[in-house]
Formats: sequence, structure tokens, C-alpha cells
Amino acid sequence: MINSKQQYREYVRQDQLALGRRHDAHPRLFGDEIWKFEILLRKVEYDLNCRHGVIGKLVGKWHKMRFHRLSVRLAFTIPPNVFGPGLSIPHYGTIVVHGNVRAGKNCRLQEGVTIGATNGSHEAAVIGDNCYFGSGVKVIGAVRIADDVAVGANAVVTRDIVEPGTTWAGIPARKISGQDSHSNLCGALFE
Repeated sequence: MINSKQQYREYVRQDQLALGRRHDAHPRLFGDEIWKFEILLRKVEYDLNCRHGVIGKLVGKWHKMRFHRLSVRLAFTIPPNVFGPGLSIPHYGTIVVHGNVRAGKNCRLQEGVTIGATNGSHEAAVIGDNCYFGSGVKVIGAVRIADDVAVGANAVVTRDIVEPGTTWAGIPARKISGQDSHSNLCGALFE
């Protein structure tokens, strides 16, 4: 969770690395919508956690409005204060994340991912560091996912994944390999 201007800068820098934008200083004017979305997500988080006073609230409302418009355009439903630094979204496409999800650093979400609660419960997933979710993955309920886990395309996770550094796939998801998620994440994150 962002609690200072310095943390805001660190989150944005880590997101930039996760997206493979190591040498680009700023998003391009046209294109780079996903990077712009992630920067706005971090601004909204900073506004919610750190800004006070009338001017701060006005700036916060402005960022929140822009964030909402871009979220609708890209079909992303990702609430603030859910993901740690290093969030990577490589493609446009529907992504839905419950507001009570807590995810660590360096999480990569492909298109079609849903991470939600179930049966009206407000309890949602707790996800470790360096996790990868392939296209169409569904994570349902208050499950825990260990560090360095890769979940393959169209898998449905309904139970805890407690073994770090493994790959899971299928419906319901089951372990298919002892390989970690690092090959699916940007290598700059581990330098």
C-alpha cells in the first residue's frame, strides 16, 4: 500500500520494469494505454492514502475520474490498494479483481483473468510475490497462493496453493510442474 510520495515513485518504477519499459521515461502520447492505466491506478492509491485537504481531494477526484474512464475503455476492473509494486498487464481484455484481494509484488495478469469472492462473501484471495496468471484464469474464494506460482491458461483455482515455485493448470487447478513463474515475468524484475 502506498503511504508516501517516495513509495508512489517506487511502485510506478517497478510497474514500468514489469511492463518491460526499462528505458522509456514516460508513456507515449498515443498508445501505452496500459502503462497510463497503471500510473493512474498508483495515483489514485496515493490520493486515497496520502492526500488531505480541499485541494488534495479535488486532485484525487480528478485522478479517480480519469482512472474510471480508462478502466471502462480497457475493460479492467482493478480497485486501488490491491496489488503490490510490479503489476504487469500485457494485453487489453477483461480483467476483474475483487476489492478485498491482496497481492504481493510482481504479479502478471493476462486477459480474461477473474480473481473474486464467492457466494456473497467478502473474503477474497491472498496472492504471494512473483505470481503469473495465464489467459482466462479464475481464482474463486478466499484462497491463498504461495510465492512464485504460475497458473496456466483457463485454470480454475478454488483451493489454496501452498507450495511455492510451482505451476498449476486445469479445472480444478492441480500441480503440473515444479517450475516457478519467473520465465513468465519480465527478467528486469530479478536483476
